[in-house]
Amino acid sequence: MPALWIAHVTVTDADAYGKYAELAGPAIAKHGGEFIARGGRFVQLEGKERPRNVVARFPSVEAAETCYHSDEYQAALDHARGASERELVIVEITE
Repeated sequence: MPALWIAHVTVTDADAYGKYAELAGPAIAKHGGEFIARGGRFVQLEGKERPRNVVARFPSVEAAETCYHSDEYQAALDHARGASERELVIVEITE
């Protein structure tokens, strides 16, 4: 079953986070992920508002989780740590 990788982000250091974004995109694509929403318009109805929201679709929960733990994505994530506050969840699509 396909899965969504959903990140809610507040960027605190734009330069460092830009480096994360530059490296994360290819790592996500390498694992079959494709972005379907990146920082677009949103309406916060509940919970903590984060100004940046990103959604990527993956072939499966396992593919998304493998991406997260991959060397390529972890290298990208090194730039996001300390440069952002974020939550990330992987959700299986039950069609």
